[in-house]
Amino acid sequence: MSNLSYVSQNEGPWATYLEQIERVAPYLDGLQDYVDTLKRPKRALIVDVPIVMDDGTIRHFEGYRVQHNLSRGPGKGGIRYHPDVDLNEVMALSAWMTIKTAVVNLPFGGAKGGIRVDPRQLSPRELERLTRRYTSEISHIIGPQKDIPAPDVGTNPNVMGWIMDTYSSGQGHTVTGVVTGKPVHLGGSLGRIKATGRGVFITGQQVAEKIKLPLDGAKIAVQGFGNVGSEAAYLFADSKSIIVTIQDHTGTIFNPEGIDLAALKTHMETHQGVGGFAGAQVISDEEFWNVEMDILIPAALESQITVERAQKLTAKLVLEGANGPTFPEADDVLVQRGITVVPDVICNAGGVTVSYFEWVQDMSSYFWSEEEINERLDKLMIQAINDVWHKSSEKECTLRTAAFILGCERILKARKERGIFPG
Repeated sequence: MSNLSYVSQNEGPWATYLEQIERVAPYLDGLQDYVDTLKRPKRALIVDVPIVMDDGTIRHFEGYRVQHNLSRGPGKGGIRYHPDVDLNEVMALSAWMTIKTAVVNLPFGGAKGGIRVDPRQLSPRELERLTRRYTSEISHIIGPQKDIPAPDVGTNPNVMGWIMDTYSSGQGHTVTGVVTGKPVHLGGSLGRIKATGRGVFITGQQVAEKIKLPLDGAKIAVQGFGNVGSEAAYLFADSKSIIVTIQDHTGTIFNPEGIDLAALKTHMETHQGVGGFAGAQVISDEEFWNVEMDILIPAALESQITVERAQKLTAKLVLEGANGPTFPEADDVLVQRGITVVPDVICNAGGVTVSYFEWVQDMSSYFWSEEEINERLDKLMIQAINDVWHKSSEKECTLRTAAFILGCERILKARKERGIFPG
């Protein structure tokens, strides 16, 4: 059975990932025999998650945990609660985590999990029951030296706390290192919530300087205004960039003079979204892609930048805060139009980097200040984006191809040096 053949290979995020691997394969001199390793998840688990609802009825949800590659260390990757979660998506997200951890040179492999559910439709108690039952179903394949989950779309530190407690109950003692992104008082790390958005800013700042794009006065468009998009927006605004348009699940807002982020934050505290914000005009979701901008930050879900949208973009720089937001064919259009793309596997790696810091702190039971966290994060992210830029110059390729070359080389060298058992 090739590439988990029960999953459609012709569409969806997994197909996008496979196309990316095909594109990078010719650059992997001396490692060609091992490329197929990257096209097959090591382990894919599908679980039934039955829970008793508040009204006494029983509902069944489908959950997943995929470990794509563990050659460089334990699996690392978030858990997503979303109505569109399926095996195709989780496989792709786990594979991108494999590449991402290698690009930043963390001692992890790639994994991902999820449940097909709309968490907004569950009560807090139902959400807790769902999380604990799901944890019990995947507990035999996770652990601080096996596979370390983290928050993703639809999950948060509270969910991570339930996972840690459920797993620890089965072990007979507290195991803080089984998840990252926990509440700080349960062994979480300072700086974790803002880390992904900070990484988007740091990599964007570095590349903008290299392509001679001044941040002062640069027009920014942000899709997705959760932890990632909002933190990136705040940091760019601090650098005197102008946030001209923002899109989230509640709508799209636009102000050519710049959106007041402080006022928007107050609005969102009561409205849970940007929709209805009085300090900007409402435009259609599709008009978002036509707005005059210098930098685009897609920080929502995958598969957002299509060929049609890529042809219309006015941006000079795209910073992929989301995983897999750009179709390969759209990537080609962006290249042809001279638009620089900082790919997801490096751009949004700030979150997994601070997750690594959290794991290290949990293992040593010694915790760092937020200032130390940010200093270490900035240093690692700057080193990683410079490594990717250097590889891009050396191979005369895009930053995405360069990031995949760098990540795949590290993964496949580890696979080659570990050998195949039995030989």
